[in-house]
Amino acid sequence: MNEYTDVMKNLFLPVFLIAGSLFAGCTSAVFTPTPSANPWDDNYLSVAKMEDYRQWGTYNVHDPSCRKLGDYYYMYSTDAIFGENRKEAKEKEVPLGYIQMRRSKDLVHWEFLGWAFPEIPEEAVRWVQTHAGGHGATNIWAPYIISYKDKYRLYYCVSAFGRKTSYIGLAESDSPEGPWTQVGCTVKTDDSTAMNAIDPSVIADEVTGKWWMHYGSFFGGLYCVELNPETGLPLKNGDLGHLVARRANYRKDNLEAPEIMYNPDLKQYYLFTSYDPLMTTYNVRVSRSDVAEGPFVDYSGKAVKDTTNNFPILTAPYRFENHPGWAGTAHCGVFSDGEGNYFMAHQGRLSPQNQLMVLHIRQLFFTPDGWPVVSPERYAGTAPRKFTEADLAGEWEIIRVQEPKYERQLEAGQILWGEGELKDGEWNLSTRISLLKDGTCKGEITDDDEWKIVQMNGNWSFLTEKHLLMVRLDKEEIKNLIIFAGHDWENETETILFTGLDSRGRSVWGKRIK
Repeated sequence: MNEYTDVMKNLFLPVFLIAGSLFAGCTSAVFTPTPSANPWDDNYLSVAKMEDYRQWGTYNVHDPSCRKLGDYYYMYSTDAIFGENRKEAKEKEVPLGYIQMRRSKDLVHWEFLGWAFPEIPEEAVRWVQTHAGGHGATNIWAPYIISYKDKYRLYYCVSAFGRKTSYIGLAESDSPEGPWTQVGCTVKTDDSTAMNAIDPSVIADEVTGKWWMHYGSFFGGLYCVELNPETGLPLKNGDLGHLVARRANYRKDNLEAPEIMYNPDLKQYYLFTSYDPLMTTYNVRVSRSDVAEGPFVDYSGKAVKDTTNNFPILTAPYRFENHPGWAGTAHCGVFSDGEGNYFMAHQGRLSPQNQLMVLHIRQLFFTPDGWPVVSPERYAGTAPRKFTEADLAGEWEIIRVQEPKYERQLEAGQILWGEGELKDGEWNLSTRISLLKDGTCKGEITDDDEWKIVQMNGNWSFLTEKHLLMVRLDKEEIKNLIIFAGHDWENETETILFTGLDSRGRSVWGKRIK
């Protein structure tokens, strides 16, 4: 521990606040993974009919926004439904509307509440269809929830696919469950604008009190506009904001879904963004800034509006053993439990077809140098606990989360019809390593330059008080892997997990297996 300076010690303090009281109980026996049933099945074909909507607690979740409001966590999401059949819904009097709503007390068991609106707001429909040749405005995308004083504000998007013709509206309610009153338009765009009015995320600056809305997509990049806190609408009428992030070939290399959050311990604003096609290689990146409106920089200190591909990369398509794997693991919502613990929610598309959309909630931690990382496994309410060096000795599955190597042809940032399954070079596959009791390790690992599995040897050490794992793999050293208790969904056990970043800003995930 002498290698850590006082600055690093102070910076790491929030990790323990975030990781919880990580370590409420300790046992002298050496830990081994213990059986524990999964809270739900990943395949929901048996409850996919329109009349089954009350059973969609964790199913048909797409573009979630979540916040703890009172006794519940409330989640709002795009009205995207596997096998949607509006004729069947009408015949069976299913109240199919727009913006799905859910709530939960524990982030594990979710109750489907129905839909926020009875119809798409007329003003939004009129704007989109008038400027898109009568097309679009068939559902509502990417809602965002935030509270202000005694009101709840729900931002939402109406658009025409593949066009910049879009509308971000605002509705308010006295309750997180509605009913909602339409307030008006926040931002609207068309083919004449540089940006696209979708995917809003709103935050209040902790110092200045100013409100900012981040929004945008592959059309021109991501933008940020100042709002009037009292109205929730732009401070200056017609203001579309300033550029925050973009990619060089934005018509092909998708960039969308900004999510802004603040860490009061680190005094940093974090901008989470999604890269690539939502059906396949969708992945989450993150950058940070001292102020809510940016500019934001990445892991290497590069400005994220300078068209380079940015890191860290936090999630991407992955497959552990004993499971078909997950694609589309992006468009995230990030939120807190109000007690210093953070979580990320996003869709996961069940492979190989990548059609079923399942809610993923992951614990989110901060590394000693202040970068967010997420759990390799979905949250299942596992009780926190302490671990010892002896607990870590054993066999592990690890994943190096990397950007896809395969280059696809896309349209409007999305895959072409009929190409919805992942290809070689798009998967992040697990390999096995053994942490031996003598402090050495051996096994296989994915070479992140050649994208192939290679044999390796090395050594490892554990900083018990900080719960940090250090692993040297041949010539590469990966530091500060955060150790914590979690649920192994693929093997249905309670186990030990780790998450962190390598020296290039790519996530490294691990789980202890039998």
